[in-house]
Amino acid sequence: MSTWQIGDVKITRIIESEGAWPGTWLLPDATPENMKKEASWLFPVFTDENGKLRMSIHALVIESQGKRIIVDTCIGNDKVRSNPAWSKLKLPFLDDLKKAGYQREGIDNVVCTHLHVDHVGWNTMLQDGKWVPTFPNARYIVGGTEWDYWSRSEDKDSRDPVEDSVRPVVESGHAQLVDSNHRITSEVWLEPTPGHTPGHHSVRISSKGQDAVITGDLIHHPVQFLYPEWDDSFDSDLGMAKKTRRAFAEKYADSNVIVFGTHFATPSCGKIVRSGGAFKFKAVQ
Repeated sequence: MSTWQIGDVKITRIIESEGAWPGTWLLPDATPENMKKEASWLFPVFTDENGKLRMSIHALVIESQGKRIIVDTCIGNDKVRSNPAWSKLKLPFLDDLKKAGYQREGIDNVVCTHLHVDHVGWNTMLQDGKWVPTFPNARYIVGGTEWDYWSRSEDKDSRDPVEDSVRPVVESGHAQLVDSNHRITSEVWLEPTPGHTPGHHSVRISSKGQDAVITGDLIHHPVQFLYPEWDDSFDSDLGMAKKTRRAFAEKYADSNVIVFGTHFATPSCGKIVRSGGAFKFKAVQ
């Protein structure tokens, strides 16, 4: 568990899992050879000695103006997935959440930056053979465009997480379908960042002159700041995703905005800095 203070806003990271991933599974151009070329700024925080990508799957809890908001709920337990490493997990995520001081009954909002498998898993939990809302007193913030797209998907890998992790909270009345500029508090709001998925959004935080942004999956790994044109195997619209990555980097480069990467390895946050015609990422504790 790690915590940060952005003005009056507290951010706490709860890790579900962390480790080294083969880069080409996610980014076809992220070969070990290419990653080792960038070792001077990526190793050892964001790559390992073999050129694999260091990655994290985690949730971020935001405390703002009396609300407790959890952003992206990882993979979840007990769920059957096509990726064997993500199937039928038995991980202590809820225990870790409790150790950080957050009872699941005390969460006010669950924000889904998008509806991919590794961002919605703990939306629900298995109870008496049924998928029920993990956070029973929360309002689940779901992008309307995102729901319209994925709720009609014919692809099994996309449909399964929607059916067991999103549709139950919609049908139970816990979900609120919103536009991607929805404001949760005066300090926390959504910003549209489409491309990875049609209705993808990031989460913006501003309090007392301090600023932060949670990326969601507009970017998976810091090397994509240097190479925003690299294809990402899981982007719905490759062209739009590249434009969104570059526009995001242009917007926040050389500023005081702390960027929290939803899949960035520990410490998971830092600042974007200009590097020639592109950008790099400097981790901060």
